[in-house]
Amino acid sequence: MKTGLIVQMRLDSKRLPRKALLPFADTVLAGYVLERLKRLVADEYILACPEDSAKELAPYAAASGFDIFTGPKEDVLARYALAVKKYRLDTVIRATGDNPFVSIPLARMALSFKNDADYIAITGMPLGMGVEVVNAKALLDAYAKAEDPFDREHVCPYLYKRPELYKILKPDCPSEYFYPDGRLTIDTEQDYQNAIQLLDALGMDCSDFSILSWLKSCGDKKRQNL
Repeated sequence: MKTGLIVQMRLDSKRLPRKALLPFADTVLAGYVLERLKRLVADEYILACPEDSAKELAPYAAASGFDIFTGPKEDVLARYALAVKKYRLDTVIRATGDNPFVSIPLARMALSFKNDADYIAITGMPLGMGVEVVNAKALLDAYAKAEDPFDREHVCPYLYKRPELYKILKPDCPSEYFYPDGRLTIDTEQDYQNAIQLLDALGMDCSDFSILSWLKSCGDKKRQNL
């Protein structure tokens, strides 16, 4: 059974253009994300991007041991499906380039259920800490059937909105990770500035629990100032 870690990334994001190349720690956001994800064990490591982003992202992919795979820009579901076919995958770990603080332990937890469901996502932790684990056959089925542009752009909604067709598993995160109000994804300029503050505060200690502790302390300060 072959597992592929596929990270989707593009340079022309609407809310924060070229965010993948923004300075981040001692590299750029793209490089940081790929290095963190490389801690996951997989048979294939794939950076899936549109053709117009490939040239600039290729050096960071190569440095982290990821193959560059190009596919449709807006139809990201097709991009994943074509990668599944090329690499002959049985299981897909779906990650995105805007989550630099993804939790590797939680990703491993999700992977541990890969034989039990078509779609697995751990829930309850801060936004941006998780990945999705998808059965490749189910993903190809969604690729063949999904018509709504939203489902094509976001890859997995077609699956998890149809529990009558696919086996969906959304286990709660361990209690020590539970903080659903937390936000770690980088979608806006403010998100980016928050992430830089986190890096400045924690330095090299960007372990899951130091990140969670920092987030919660920020949340407490905000509530005290209301």
